[in-house]
Amino acid sequence: MSAFGNEAVWYLMRGSGVVALLLLTGVMALGIATYGGVRLAGMPRFATVALHRSISMLSVVFVAVHVATAVLDPYAAVNLVNAVVPFTAAAQPLLVGLGALAVDLLIALMVTGLLRERIGRRTWRTVHWGAYAMWPAAFVHAIGIGSDASTLWGRALGVAAVAVIGGSVAWRLLLPPDSAPAPLTAR
Repeated sequence: MSAFGNEAVWYLMRGSGVVALLLLTGVMALGIATYGGVRLAGMPRFATVALHRSISMLSVVFVAVHVATAVLDPYAAVNLVNAVVPFTAAAQPLLVGLGALAVDLLIALMVTGLLRERIGRRTWRTVHWGAYAMWPAAFVHAIGIGSDASTLWGRALGVAAVAVIGGSVAWRLLLPPDSAPAPLTAR
C-alpha cells in the first residue's frame, strides 16, 4: 500500500472511531432515557424505538469500518484476532482489548436485537444489559488509544459524551415513577 493509501486508512480509522463513539453515545443515552417505554417529547413511541434502532445499526456500520481499517493499517498493529478476542494484542493489550470487548458486546447486542422475536424478551433484555458494559469499554478504548484524545477537541468530545450519558441517567432518575407506561409484555 502506498504512503497515501496508508494515510487515508489511518484517517478513516480515526474518523470512523470518533463517529462510532458519538453514535454509541447517542444510542446509549436514548436507551437509558426511554427505558420502559418512556417517549421523547413530541415523538410517538414507535418513532423513538425506530430512532434507537436506526442509530444502533448505523453505529454498527461505523464500528465495522473502524475495525476493518484498524486491521488494514500497518501502523495500528492490530490483526483480526486482536479485534475480536479481548486482550490479545501485543501493543497496548488493555486498550485494544477493551475495544475488542466492546465489539464483542456490540455483536451480541446486534444479533439478539435482530433475533428478538425468536429468542424472547427475557433473553433479549438479559443480553441487552451488556450495553451498560459496552459503552464504558468503548469509551475508555477511545480516550486511551485514540490519537485525538489528547487534543482539545478530543477532550471536549470525551467530556461531552460523559455529560450526555450522565444527563440521561439523571433524567431517568428524576422522572416521576408514574410517568412511564408499563413495559410491553413478551408476545
